[in-house]
Amino acid sequence: MKIRLIGAIAASLALMGAGAALAQSNMMMMGHMLPNVTDAPSRFSGPGVYTGPPALPVTLSMIMAGGGPTNFQTTTLVGVLAGPKATAEVASLTQKFGSTKVGNFVKVFNFVVADSLKIVNEKHIVLPSTPNPDPKDGKALSSALWGAGQTGQGFSVEVMLDRAVSHPIHVQVMKDIDAKYGIAADADYHAVLNQAMHDLASVYSLKNS
Repeated sequence: MKIRLIGAIAASLALMGAGAALAQSNMMMMGHMLPNVTDAPSRFSGPGVYTGPPALPVTLSMIMAGGGPTNFQTTTLVGVLAGPKATAEVASLTQKFGSTKVGNFVKVFNFVVADSLKIVNEKHIVLPSTPNPDPKDGKALSSALWGAGQTGQGFSVEVMLDRAVSHPIHVQVMKDIDAKYGIAADADYHAVLNQAMHDLASVYSLKNS
């Protein structure tokens, strides 16, 4: 009986120790989040919400790379970001997701930029006069966008979009996407964009932080 009791106590202590270790590990993971990034759930990409100010020079660079505020085209942006590999990248995305989902990505991204600019104007948010990095430098812009999506525990496409326009505006844009195209198209947009960013990171050997 004593042996069984001692064994039970030892097992309980071991479980308590394991639980404490797991809790400590979770706290350490949370502690590695970058400033202004919380582990709150996002809509499509798991935990990770950026609550700080937007990186507007990078956002402006992305818009200019896509043709500018009045003529933004997703395909133009992909051409700048991927450079000579753009055609292969579109083919790869189409093979992975299918033409319908890639088509949703293209049209929704066009809408996202137009809708974001509309909201920014309504809120009297002034965009910077100079984009940064150079909108013609696909590698530098890919790196800046990849960096904007970093949480401290890897890349999140929704954190990238939070940093592009702020979390509240990102949420409003998603609601507007749902109203115009439906939530499935919204999910396609996020999924294809996430894959495209990972592909660019592979091409340019970009690292997570």
